[in-house]
Amino acid sequence: MSAREAADLVVHAARIRTFASEPGSIASPADAPEAVAVRDGRIVAVGSREEIAELIGPGTRVEEHAGATVMPGLIDGHTHVVLGLELTRGEQLTDLTLDEVRSRLSEAARNAGPGEWIIGWGVDPNIFTESGFTGRIFDDATAGHPAFLRMRDAHSAVVNSAGIAAVGLTGAERFPDESEIGVDTEGRPTGYLLELAAIDLVLGRMPAESIEVRAQRLSRLLDGMAAAGITSTHVMDFHPWSRELLELLEGRGDLPVRLRFSPMVPPGSDEEALAEIAALQGLAGRRWRVEGVKFMIDGTVDNGSAWLEHPDCYGQGTRSIWTDPETYRRALRFFAERGVPTATHAIGDRGVAFVLDSIESLGDVASLAPHRIEHIETIPDDTLERFVALGVAASMQPIHGVRHTLADRSDNWSVRLGEERAARGWRAGDLRRSGAIVALGSDWPVTPFDPRAMMAETVLRRPLARPELAPVQPEQALTITEALEGYTTHAARAAGLSDEGVIRPGARAAFTVFANDPLSMSAEELAAAEIVATYVDGARVAVSA
Repeated sequence: MSAREAADLVVHAARIRTFASEPGSIASPADAPEAVAVRDGRIVAVGSREEIAELIGPGTRVEEHAGATVMPGLIDGHTHVVLGLELTRGEQLTDLTLDEVRSRLSEAARNAGPGEWIIGWGVDPNIFTESGFTGRIFDDATAGHPAFLRMRDAHSAVVNSAGIAAVGLTGAERFPDESEIGVDTEGRPTGYLLELAAIDLVLGRMPAESIEVRAQRLSRLLDGMAAAGITSTHVMDFHPWSRELLELLEGRGDLPVRLRFSPMVPPGSDEEALAEIAALQGLAGRRWRVEGVKFMIDGTVDNGSAWLEHPDCYGQGTRSIWTDPETYRRALRFFAERGVPTATHAIGDRGVAFVLDSIESLGDVASLAPHRIEHIETIPDDTLERFVALGVAASMQPIHGVRHTLADRSDNWSVRLGEERAARGWRAGDLRRSGAIVALGSDWPVTPFDPRAMMAETVLRRPLARPELAPVQPEQALTITEALEGYTTHAARAAGLSDEGVIRPGARAAFTVFANDPLSMSAEELAAAEIVATYVDGARVAVSA
């Protein structure tokens, strides 16, 4: 046998779950192959040990995973791994009460140097129920230090009085989209920053992290993802310093996770801006590439900026963040005509319907590239049925509903929408049963990235850490198999990729090796499942400690 015919790598295991058959058609353990061969980063054969033995040559690495199950490499369908470094600076305040946030900020203020900013993230919007959205309620806790705190939805933030003064906010700032600076009844800024343009204005006047610190943080993040079984992720932005950061890291070695970036198309972008984003397509390194674009048609329910058919209980949610939504249609067509895949953040029922209308209006042009909608938090039956008809993928994070809402509808999200619309939330089960593609993801850093927890809570419809809570809309639960497909075959199909998310000849050699068979586990067992190893492009990038 010549070296060229031999495989570079052969992996043996108790079973190989290929996911290469029709969705839901999973071979029994007795029928599952036990070996997979790889050459030049691609799978060349899958079969029995005896069949694959013919591809083992003198230079072939043979790796044995006794008793283990090899799965297609897990794909997180929606993250912000570079932008998220900015989103996760400072104190993590996730799920803390108002008093707990104040206590954490007081401690940070005691440890801060003169004039140093106090930065935090993950703030629960429910802590502002009595005060309304304002950063001034943290003035005492921060002891004169400027403070910047992001909400957990990443679409809003607050700065305290010292922060307002430090960046020179007046309340009269205006933006090209529906972003705004909150003001009180006398027109003075409260420190509330609604949507990305308002947040970016403040960030541009704050001290930034060095590129080296960012590189270290990204390296730790990707290592953690690989150790949790993630082999690739769809990154829903291309932050201005993404290329510099990625090239710095790839100068030191291969990334442990493949990254597929979709640059953001800002609301109201003119043709020149669209052309600049189009020119980024195809930009790539060894394990990252720019492929696709990301739109946002609305904001979030929690801050009143989701685009709804009818106002929420506070009279909000009646507008798109594209001041002129028709410019979104034109921008969508611009990229579709060029074969560029599109993804659109749409949370409210009107927003989702408008995006589907816009894709339908493309006519034959729609088929030139895959299209997907992100989040889809509340939709009625007639909207649900259109996904399959139009061939639009649903990219969802049901864990947001599990962790941020309650079965009794007493949370901010449910109160804003009311019973009828809240009951239509995160319809992952209905979409799967309709035949739609349902990709799953974490939206890191909005929620943690561990895919085992993401899948488990999508099945349980309650937080793993809170077994005493009633499940949120248990009828929308996915099965273990459907959840795994959401992180493999469906995640790949949502991006129009036929060579990822499966184990078959010609596909990328990306594998997640579980110590046991995840298809035979309960949701709780899946959440705690041991990841034995992770492979990307036929190279072992992570192994359990």
